[in-house]
Amino acid sequence: MNSDNVLKKEFSKNDVQRARNLISGNTSARTTEGIGYSKKHEHRVEGDVWEENGRTWTIKNGLKQNITKMDKFKKMSKLPLFCPECNKLMKKHLDTKVFPAYQKCFDCVVDYEAQLKKEGKDQEYFDGLHNQNIDKVIKEYKAFMEDTLNESNQGFVTEAGDVENWRGGQNKEELLKNLQEGLEYLENLKI
Repeated sequence: MNSDNVLKKEFSKNDVQRARNLISGNTSARTTEGIGYSKKHEHRVEGDVWEENGRTWTIKNGLKQNITKMDKFKKMSKLPLFCPECNKLMKKHLDTKVFPAYQKCFDCVVDYEAQLKKEGKDQEYFDGLHNQNIDKVIKEYKAFMEDTLNESNQGFVTEAGDVENWRGGQNKEELLKNLQEGLEYLENLKI
């Protein structure tokens, strides 16, 4: 036998133990001891809620899940299989558009509005919906104008990375005047 073909590396005790573990089918067995940081493990069960690293967590269906601010909205907008009011199957395409706003199917909304019309309360109901929509527009308009007033006129960074300095500026008094005129116009749209 040629001495060049002889394995020149010596196997360590860990290498031999790992090979034994693989042959015996015990693939998850450890061959070394870990040293250093070990995290404190807490056993959690279904429904537990805890805070870790600035986030709130829970266990749902056996899985660790992050609880966010949007969970309530997601639950509200998810279309159920049956209408909560009439227990009929929600299958119409209109149900998907009506449910997030009214929390019932399209047929229940139509029946509710027909009942209001019989009682003579329909105009009051529709006026309330109209005013709610205008209030939402006013809120968005105020946020837009606030952002516009807080814009900086110092300069602009182009796509090429160059900084352009602009001259002139916003006339904040005129912007505030326009804001007030816009708010008055929107308020006058209310019924």
